[in-house]
Amino acid sequence: MPVLVASDLDRTLIYSANALALTGPDARAPRLLCVEVYESRPLSYMTETAARLLAELGDATVFVPTTTRTREQYRRISLPGPAPAYAICANGGHLLVDGETDHDWHARVTTRLAAECAPLSEVRAHLERTADPAWTRKHRVAEDLFAYLVVERELLPEEWVKELAVWAENRGWTVSLQGRKIYAVPGPLTKSAAMREVARRTGAGLALAAGDSLLDADLLLAADRGWRPGHGELADADWTAPGITALPGRGVTAGEQILREFLEAARSAG
Repeated sequence: MPVLVASDLDRTLIYSANALALTGPDARAPRLLCVEVYESRPLSYMTETAARLLAELGDATVFVPTTTRTREQYRRISLPGPAPAYAICANGGHLLVDGETDHDWHARVTTRLAAECAPLSEVRAHLERTADPAWTRKHRVAEDLFAYLVVERELLPEEWVKELAVWAENRGWTVSLQGRKIYAVPGPLTKSAAMREVARRTGAGLALAAGDSLLDADLLLAADRGWRPGHGELADADWTAPGITALPGRGVTAGEQILREFLEAARSAG
């Protein structure tokens, strides 16, 4: 039976320039490979070593990129290795099969959201009413599924984030703060549900996962084994659970550590 590897991308396997966390001497910095270009500018990177490991992983497992990005944002990324047969976008709202949207899956997701949580329009209105323009740079809606703000992090009141989280929870939504973005996501919109669907379709006998944010927690818990890097929301909260390994690496080198763990676990299973 195949091994399924479902991994978050941003700040788990790929990193913006601001998230690289290169702390050693310049002369010893790892060589980087650009894996995303946006508006003709390089945007995301992984180390060349991580790129090689990911290509090996793609040959040995069912590798499933698993992201909160929209489909359009995901398609900007060019990952090393074979093209993934499956990809999870919009935090589980869209399942791509050979690069194409599975519309039946999306319909199942939207039906569940309508039945179990407050509508997106209510959440958008609350964000527009309460987010101070002094620290809010952009209001965005992703795939008509969830909302997020781009903020000036140093000006963002911590108390406002806590109040938003409580307000959202009472309406069946989850709040996650990742870098300069605050996400408001329906509780039933999960990466784990989409991962289980891929596992069912592929007959995977072992599921491995990695991620750094609160929105990855359900994915890690649903896998047989999971890893998180030494940065991000989960690390800041010292979050752990049975079967979860907290790695010490921070920044782009953590991506290498995660991929090595994936490969070792997959080979051991074989």
